[in-house]
Amino acid sequence: MATPQTLRNLRPPAMAALPDPQQEADFQRFLRRVDDISRLVQGLSSADSAVRDAAIAETDRRLRERQGSEQSAAAADRTVINTRDPGSVNAEAVHTEGFLAALEKDAKERAKRRKRNERLANALKEKGNDAFRKGDYSTAAQRYTDGLQKLKDMPELYTNRAQAYLKMHEYGKAIDDCKWALKCNAKCIKAYFLMGKAHLALKHYDESRQCYQNLLQIDPQKESLFKDCMNEVNLEEKRMQEEDRAMKAFQSGKHAALSIKDLLQKLDRPDQNILYYIGGIQVLTGAVKECTEQTLFRTNNGFSIINDNEVIRRGFCAERKSTAEVDLCVSLLSLWQAVCAGNEENQRLLLTHPDVNAQLSELLCSGGVEIQKETLALIALYSDNENGRRLLVRHQDLSRWLQILVMFVNSTDARASSAMSILSDLIQEEKFKAQCRLTFSTSALPLFTQLLASAKLVDQAALARCIGIMGNLCADAAIRVQMAECNECWQACLQLVDGCGDVGTPKYQECVFAVLGLMMNLLLESNSVIQCLAVDISGRCMSLLRDQDGRIVTRAIGVLSRILAASSLAVEEAVKGGVVKKMIKFLKAGGQTTSSYALKTLSICTRGSRQAQEEVVKSDKKFSVLLKLLDSENEMIVGNAAFCLGQCLVVPGAATSLLNSNIVMALLKHAGGDAARTSVQENAAIALGKLCVAEPRHIFQLRELNGMAILNSSMKYVHSS
Repeated sequence: MATPQTLRNLRPPAMAALPDPQQEADFQRFLRRVDDISRLVQGLSSADSAVRDAAIAETDRRLRERQGSEQSAAAADRTVINTRDPGSVNAEAVHTEGFLAALEKDAKERAKRRKRNERLANALKEKGNDAFRKGDYSTAAQRYTDGLQKLKDMPELYTNRAQAYLKMHEYGKAIDDCKWALKCNAKCIKAYFLMGKAHLALKHYDESRQCYQNLLQIDPQKESLFKDCMNEVNLEEKRMQEEDRAMKAFQSGKHAALSIKDLLQKLDRPDQNILYYIGGIQVLTGAVKECTEQTLFRTNNGFSIINDNEVIRRGFCAERKSTAEVDLCVSLLSLWQAVCAGNEENQRLLLTHPDVNAQLSELLCSGGVEIQKETLALIALYSDNENGRRLLVRHQDLSRWLQILVMFVNSTDARASSAMSILSDLIQEEKFKAQCRLTFSTSALPLFTQLLASAKLVDQAALARCIGIMGNLCADAAIRVQMAECNECWQACLQLVDGCGDVGTPKYQECVFAVLGLMMNLLLESNSVIQCLAVDISGRCMSLLRDQDGRIVTRAIGVLSRILAASSLAVEEAVKGGVVKKMIKFLKAGGQTTSSYALKTLSICTRGSRQAQEEVVKSDKKFSVLLKLLDSENEMIVGNAAFCLGQCLVVPGAATSLLNSNIVMALLKHAGGDAARTSVQENAAIALGKLCVAEPRHIFQLRELNGMAILNSSMKYVHSS
């Protein structure tokens, strides 16, 4: 039986006090903080890198907050009385401080340990990279794995290992590694790129496309890479669909499908007479009519007939071919046209075949006429579409192709036109232009110069296209500089222009038109050769202003608008030759392009020639033409018109002749306007200032229009001009 004392201990006191609400709230808050800190400690030791990283970030944030609160507390008013129970406050402080001190110590140790692990992980990554470069992908993957044991949140190790897995055809592992890399860095472009490759290898086409879409969303500047990747997916999906259809056709017993395999087997017979193979290839070419036959040719190793058959290979690769070998080569080229037309995968396989890759340029420049025709026709299959051009640029050394294809201008048959069509297509590729730079001045340029000098003897339609192609190539600054510095090329251009009066055929006129365009592009450069030839060039253009072909006249004025700026002597000669009257005449006739060139030519002449200024005043009564041009919507025309007008106002009486015109309002509108080109405002302001200086009575109208402020701001231009 329990004693009375024991009973009293078990019984709650009769008058137990109610808990203090403030103390209860503080206690609950303390427990929550303990739970939070316990959760952080668990997170720091988690095997999941994402959870661990989040815990580290939260811990660091709390430490920073603690430091900030300590600083604030030090500056607080120390006279405030603490109404909370000292015991509970101290207990909370002791526990909290203990946890945070432990976390702070752990954070420092972790930072030190992480730096050491980062060094080890980077060293292992470099070892992996070295093994990867040597082609030892298994060792590379192991080194990356070792690195991840040191540092589990390093995305480069995941993506590098994924790349090694791709090489080893372990696509599932590659995808997993890319996902881990994205957990470490959600914007890891390389992870999406490699994951897209892995999905493509597994024929997961939609997943592959989505990876590349994500890549583009992260970095819109990767649009070119995105297009290449999407193109690869589309081509691979198309290839698989073609092969599925071809297999079904073969299994259904269709004659056309069966004949492809049968013919390839017959061509596979060794040691037959070369005529046997020629006949077989020709029959096979005739059997390839649709995509199904093209695909069956590929899936039955049709492209291996060169390397598997010594007779065929020897005939195709022979440097000096017999008549039969020429026929064999022509037959092969025709076959490849049949199997590659519109079939990107066949085009790729053919171009990556070692013998074809090595022989293609040789067939172009050293084969017979028939071989050259068929080779050009085959290359045209590639050049007329973007995918084909990229294959050519990627798998062929095209540095000699410009010279080889330009050489066909000497031909008198369809080869010249075919070669120029291919060149027109290829110059769309920046990589082709880059390859052209390498040997341009030593190979293609001398040949082109020779063709220009022989314009009367070659295929003039092809030459005109060739000149246009060279003009387009001049968009590349490096090529333009090389051509602009070639005195022989300039002399050949002038020689071609000289023949314009003697050879009035439409084809020769096209050559003149093209060469003027080329000269305009070259005149974007400024060098000693251009300066020395400026008088000759401007003289030739002056003679062309009488030509019946309006296109040639316009381009001749365009050349004048650029060449006159290179030489004051050329300006002097042109003014003596009546260039001012001619330009005023063309300005009156209208035509925006012609007017733009003519006005610029006038501006250059009036800038440095008093005679030109006087002739403008004399030829353009009361500046009616220039005033009309000030109303143009073309800013360049307005700016040049204002400039030219300003130059001519120094002529005595010129400003007085404008007293009853709207010149002040016209110039004021542009001087105070918001044109994109600041030179428009400046030229109008200068002309306005010169107008008022030369004839003060214009100031009254300027005051009426409240334009004195604009005039005052324009005076700095007047003084500096």
